[in-house]
Amino acid sequence: MTPDSFFGTSLRRDPNQPADLSARIDAQLRERLEEAVDFVCLDALVQRRRALALPPPSADNTRDREEFAQSVLAFLTALQAAITPDLDEPQQQKVTAAERAVGDETQRLLGVHVVLARELPDYWQRFETARAAYTAARISSGGEGRGLLGRLFGRD
Repeated sequence: MTPDSFFGTSLRRDPNQPADLSARIDAQLRERLEEAVDFVCLDALVQRRRALALPPPSADNTRDREEFAQSVLAFLTALQAAITPDLDEPQQQKVTAAERAVGDETQRLLGVHVVLARELPDYWQRFETARAAYTAARISSGGEGRGLLGRLFGRD
């Protein structure tokens, strides 16, 4: 057994995970962020539908999946906008580098939030504050434009 492979036999580590500790931390943070963002956006969508007396979202419905994907982007963007003004120059440079990463917009935004979660000790408190504001805004904004014609034509 070589020194490099000493911990490579760990039964607690998924063989598909990166061997580098920093990369594993990033992967775990990304996974936790994906779960948390999915929960926030699905919860806001369900509460909004409930407030409008609409049926709950369905995984089989293309329109519902599209609305969910848009809400993920909206939440990640709003969360970034709420956090980044307080960053110092080195932190801002790390965020800028993450914004330039290869991938679709959602993956880039998740990468930005991985950086923010690693850099800011109070990231999850800020996340929770943004979650509450986002959910409240989504629920309260759902009622506008839902007059009789909107309900008849199924507009959200």
